[in-house]
Amino acid sequence: MVIKKKSIFFVISILICSIVTSCYYKKKEQINKPNIVFILVDDLGWSDLGFMGNPVYDTPNLDLLSKESVVFTNAYATAANCAPSRASILTGLNTPKHGIYTVGSSKRGKDINRKLIPIKNTTILKENFTTLGEALQENGYINATVGKWHLSENPITQGFNVNIGGTTAGHPKSYFSPYKNKALKDGPKGEYLTDRITTEAINFIVKNKKKPFFLYLPYYTVHTPLQGKEELVKKYDIKVNEDSRFSAKYGAMVESMDANIGRILTSLKELNLEKNTLVIFTSDNGGLAAVSSQFPLKAGKGSYYEGGIRVPFLVKWPAKIKQPKITETPVSGLDIFPTVMDAVNVHKDYSLDGVSLFPFLTKNKVVKERALFWHFPIYLQGINKVKDQARDPLFRTRPGSVIRKGKWKLHEYFEDGAIELYNLELDIQEKNDVSKKHPEKVKELYNLLKVWRTNTNAPVPKELNKNYIE
Repeated sequence: MVIKKKSIFFVISILICSIVTSCYYKKKEQINKPNIVFILVDDLGWSDLGFMGNPVYDTPNLDLLSKESVVFTNAYATAANCAPSRASILTGLNTPKHGIYTVGSSKRGKDINRKLIPIKNTTILKENFTTLGEALQENGYINATVGKWHLSENPITQGFNVNIGGTTAGHPKSYFSPYKNKALKDGPKGEYLTDRITTEAINFIVKNKKKPFFLYLPYYTVHTPLQGKEELVKKYDIKVNEDSRFSAKYGAMVESMDANIGRILTSLKELNLEKNTLVIFTSDNGGLAAVSSQFPLKAGKGSYYEGGIRVPFLVKWPAKIKQPKITETPVSGLDIFPTVMDAVNVHKDYSLDGVSLFPFLTKNKVVKERALFWHFPIYLQGINKVKDQARDPLFRTRPGSVIRKGKWKLHEYFEDGAIELYNLELDIQEKNDVSKKHPEKVKELYNLLKVWRTNTNAPVPKELNKNYIE
């Protein structure tokens, strides 16, 4: 009987030890998981920041952050406007897989000017897609989206525990309170939206500082309507000095955005979270050329020339990224999902279209050269005949596809079968179409593009529009 009691006691002791050890390692693993702060600015252009060479807009906080980060100068949005870009970033899937190609209808512009019937657009991200938020939730993260959502009625059903300010709306009705946003209580009259969004984000960080968190911070700024703080607008009225390449109101919005990102970074430091927080900063698409010149890039938001899809992109994580640097390695918003999952040590197969940048960021391993693809079987009307820098004055985008591989970039247009080829190493402005000089390169890239469209079931519009007037 004594032996049995000793045996039972031994077994119980072993079980208790196992449970305690398991809890210890689970807690240790949880502590070691990085916090993630993903800042996505709306319509911020590649050329709009000080560290990217802008001579007018003041961005001291981001300039400092760039010196502490890996800066990608050849970073690309997944689409040239917001809804498809956000859908692709959050699912890790290119546009043909979720069907979101634009905002609202794909029949943008006048019917008589559209030669083809565009592919029908999907406006809501279906819940059968796994989002980055859901993947992190499954692995112990508490998640918040603070700002613009734009993909469904409520992000709570798609991987977020907290939603502040996110609805189907693509831009605010006002940057000054009252906001008329059903997911955000109005503040004092005249409160600035970018300030308020940041305060809410900091409150989330403070509340969840002892557990791994994912803060998705998709600012509404710097999307229209152009509304900046009066004192900053006056400052930029003087700085811009009637230079049509820049905008005083836009400059004021950019500076307010920068100041608030500074507040986020300061909070992380004060809470001793900076070292183990992965900070990702980028834009959902290129800047609006009618508002702010993207020179030396061609065109802007809504175009698949460089100005419409090349974006600022930087990553900081002091615990793992030991060497800040600037790199010309081409990357895509599609790479964010796999990179984050690699960073949190989750290796589930989500069948993503991007690649993890984690080995490059932490061990300087080369990112294997690959092709990047864009598909836009839709129309997007023009805004400014001169500043749009489009193929014609009616549309920023006509139906087509684009591929970039290495230094080469090929555009295909479905209406007339036209092909354009650019050597971005020599011609970042996409001024000189060299398709006639390099037929073998055209053939190579075009074949890759066709194979990719087949593999992704990318729909190509072929039906002629009977209302079209040539």
